[in-house]
Amino acid sequence: MKQVYLTGITTTGTPHLGNYAGAIRPAVEASQRTDTDNFYFLADLHALIKSQDASAVERSRREIAAAWLALGLNTNNAVFYCQSDIPEIPALTWLLTCHTAKGLMNRAHAYKASVQENEEAGSADSDKGITMGLFSYPVLMSADILMFKAHKVPVGKDQIQHIEMARDIAQRFNHHYGEFFVLPEAVVDESTSVLAGLDGRKMSKSYNNTIPLFEPEKRFRKLIMKIKTNSQEPGEPKEAEGNTLFEIYRAFATPEQTDQIRQAYQDGIAWGEMKQTLFEHLNSMLREPRERYNELMAEPDVVGKVLEEGAERARELSAPFMKDLYHAVGITKLGSKS
Repeated sequence: MKQVYLTGITTTGTPHLGNYAGAIRPAVEASQRTDTDNFYFLADLHALIKSQDASAVERSRREIAAAWLALGLNTNNAVFYCQSDIPEIPALTWLLTCHTAKGLMNRAHAYKASVQENEEAGSADSDKGITMGLFSYPVLMSADILMFKAHKVPVGKDQIQHIEMARDIAQRFNHHYGEFFVLPEAVVDESTSVLAGLDGRKMSKSYNNTIPLFEPEKRFRKLIMKIKTNSQEPGEPKEAEGNTLFEIYRAFATPEQTDQIRQAYQDGIAWGEMKQTLFEHLNSMLREPRERYNELMAEPDVVGKVLEEGAERARELSAPFMKDLYHAVGITKLGSKS
């Protein structure tokens, strides 16, 4: 039996270099494997927790889907779908909610962080502004994972708790109704690149310091030139490790190319020259995917068809499984003897 890998992509914001290095590239590579079953989905229901801007959510769905396809996701060998196209996921979310301890949700990192922010702000209501979407987020994530019986879920360290919660919820359900759910395991790739952004902090939409993947060439170069550097002069030896320009270059270079740039740092490469080198390297890598991305953004029907086909494949599994789950909890067609 093949191992099932599942990855969700929240549809908020525009894909950037950090997304590519940390999530998209490893997933694209994994989608070529034939020894595993791979599921990738646009987590557009999750996006509603963070954004109430309908046009922004819709645009992000299109941009992210087009980006993954442009960068080479093999949809013949992997199931690629929108979360919202699988009605069994919200249905399963409710079944799981009925078996989820509130105390477990109270311990979720995102919820605790929001409560702490309210308390530090002196609010009389520690739950001020916290929606049930945020509070129940781990249950929906559990449904995403458990619906397709995922064995492995590639996540960042900050998401490990959610996989542990999914295991806890699955065990509770299995205890009551039988062994329906696979207990998932988190997969954390310690070698995955975490890139710094324009200001030296982690590249993140929250910091507004990202470098979007498919900006027009001139705009892309302008952003690279804005990356923060220190005041060291040309000819002065520079430290490569921990330097934003070097780390971004290394994330997309071969070991040989990286060694050459490391030597250039020791030889005192000027920051302007290094930024130009980085731009040329990245632009060469992204030129063809950028063209394909622009084509896909101009042809939303093509992207939609790929996602529809993925949803059909996903529902071949989710629909009968949901029927079995309903039967297990006592929800069957009235008059049925089965």
